[in-house]
Amino acid sequence: MLDINKALSNPRRYENDPEGNMHDLAPWSPHFANRQAALEGLMLTDEHWEVIYYLRERYREYDNNDNARNVLRDLEKRFCDKRGRRYLYELFPRGPVNQASQLAGLPLPHHTRDISFGSVM
Repeated sequence: MLDINKALSNPRRYENDPEGNMHDLAPWSPHFANRQAALEGLMLTDEHWEVIYYLRERYREYDNNDNARNVLRDLEKRFCDKRGRRYLYELFPRGPVNQASQLAGLPLPHHTRDISFGSVM
């Protein structure tokens, strides 16, 4: 139920962006991620969870101040080893930044949907 006092003090608390991403980290759960992944035809493995939890921790540390290109570079450094960017796209076919952020319940980083960035959507 909407608490008007909480909504006035923090209007983003009860909002999702147009893509359905939650602005607040509190209501997210692994169950939410599994349900979203199932709707998108994904079965989440340990590799998926590593990326999802890493993005959530990164968000807690840096907020949403980075752009999608920097987030992708960070993911590549952390998870790709010698497998390359293709590995991340195999895990998240709709884009490692876009789809992983949605499954992690995070707002999309700036320029995630920028056509010049190479979004797969």
